[in-house]
Amino acid sequence: MPIGDALPAFTPMPGKPALLLGAFDMADVGYAAEEFFVSGTASSYSPVTELGPDGRWTVTPSDTADFTTRIVVLTPADRARFNGTVLVEWLNVSGGIDAPAVWMMAHREMMRAGYGYVAVSAQRVGVEGGANLMGIDMSLKSQDKQRYSPLHHPGDGYSYDIFSLAGQLVRDVLSDLEVEHLIAVGESQSALFLTTYINAVDPLAQVYEGFLVHSRFGPAAPLDGGSIFGALEDPTSPAIRFRPDLRVPVFTIITETDLFGARRPGYHGARQPDTQRLRVWEIAGTAHADNYTIQVAPIDSGFAALADIVAAYAPTDLLMGQQLDHCINFAPQHHYVLQAALSQLRDWVRTGWLPPSGAPIELQDGEPVFDEHGLALGGVRTPWVDVPLARTSGVGGEETTMSSIFGSGEPFDAATVRRLYPGGAADYLGRFTASLDAAIQAGFILVADREEIVQLAAATFPEPRRLERGSLEGQAEQGPRHAEQEVQRDQDQAQK
Repeated sequence: MPIGDALPAFTPMPGKPALLLGAFDMADVGYAAEEFFVSGTASSYSPVTELGPDGRWTVTPSDTADFTTRIVVLTPADRARFNGTVLVEWLNVSGGIDAPAVWMMAHREMMRAGYGYVAVSAQRVGVEGGANLMGIDMSLKSQDKQRYSPLHHPGDGYSYDIFSLAGQLVRDVLSDLEVEHLIAVGESQSALFLTTYINAVDPLAQVYEGFLVHSRFGPAAPLDGGSIFGALEDPTSPAIRFRPDLRVPVFTIITETDLFGARRPGYHGARQPDTQRLRVWEIAGTAHADNYTIQVAPIDSGFAALADIVAAYAPTDLLMGQQLDHCINFAPQHHYVLQAALSQLRDWVRTGWLPPSGAPIELQDGEPVFDEHGLALGGVRTPWVDVPLARTSGVGGEETTMSSIFGSGEPFDAATVRRLYPGGAADYLGRFTASLDAAIQAGFILVADREEIVQLAAATFPEPRRLERGSLEGQAEQGPRHAEQEVQRDQDQAQK
């Protein structure tokens, strides 16, 4: 149970919450969004024993402080579509703004499967402002001083108990729904806070029935509320494993950037074997952030035209207005594999059915081992690395911290594409779909995403394709089933 004396009070706030959920209206995708202010008393924690690298941490409640923060609750407008599981996200504040990072990367699966979703402003920066990677203040009070003036955050030392209290409150807030399971999720900085939460606080609080730890580096967040950037910027910071006696399932998604470091101590130092309570998937060819993060996710409502999705995935060397000397990572597998991990975790929590283990990415002396195309060997395999049209990597540029976490990508030249796929589009698509089906069979991609992925592959092969409708827009209008029929037709023609 949370350590505070009592559950906090919650007050609904009419109007639109300050939270970037996408360029589409939530009502248009069948979801309702509500904001609540949450007020109560939270505890900080002090270590009883040394916080060692094995993660077996013992802590005790120490000081208490009053707080008022906010949560944003998303639920299916059609209550019958609710699947019984609520995802509670520790909002990411690395950019100086409350960012729903896991929502942005996996919202398609959340919406079609009928999850409930609760975004928690757990950290002080998101509420009051403070140090961040972008050097700007986009805190709630900065965005709307009048609306958010009642909020008060006592500091990140209290964030762990605030997150517990928010989770404990979910069933009361959603009293009209039958909430069966709570799963905590967080990406990047939030993943480091979840690592500390899992090791130190979860044994005491016991609020969540599973954790999705998305894109963490080697260290864990400070317990005392100190700056996370100190640990991330110090190459001597110890790598922290998850405690060996995990209470509930923990699913960890690691990109190449997280593994190798990107100016930070990488996750490779915290590697540990899978257990009955731990699964780690290291995804080959991926970066901490990519085209999906900033270009595709905002428009990916489930109803976007194929041509728009293809254009959003197109390689670009522009990053938030900055011209780079390389393209950022534009591979789709990060998004699709994360959606599969979320689905696998829910099944694991509900039924005890263990997800498949993923092979680790191959390293030598802490550095990746590459194939002839510059793609990492090992890891969770997908058609984008096994039937490639480009080199995509977690290694980014050195221009800025942001460019370092967006990785890099380089499309193959025409000669390489012809050499790899002498039969053209039909050759490529035949191999691609076989690899895709193998990934689906292995559990690393959802069958629900198959038609969309085939459609995307058919639309992005770098040579003109003679479609019956004569254009990519025509293919988009006819939908993913038409794209799959086109693939089969091209394969049949190639065999003839």
